[in-house]
Amino acid sequence: MNWKSFIIGAAAGAISSLAVREIISKNSTVSPERVLANVKKQFKQNGDINGSWIHMEAVPYQKQHIHYQVYKGGISKNNEGTAEQYEFVADAKTGTVIDVHVTK
Repeated sequence: MNWKSFIIGAAAGAISSLAVREIISKNSTVSPERVLANVKKQFKQNGDINGSWIHMEAVPYQKQHIHYQVYKGGISKNNEGTAEQYEFVADAKTGTVIDVHVTK
């Protein structure tokens, strides 16, 4: 075997694998279960949670002229004997919470 052929083949393989990894990472999303677990972890820092939910499909969302694919969900908890409900919006690609609203 010729060393030049081996080096060219190895370089082509490495470049191809990097390109595939980049394409996959751009199209991948965080699972909704993982997003909900992270949101619950944050809310638990301020008290117990009574219930939670999340939509399993990502939907389009726009905030300040920026377009996202997001998961929408909610958390219910007791705050000094009063039931409070929160709805959240989380980026489907990163899992980052974009918005939280108190519902009544």
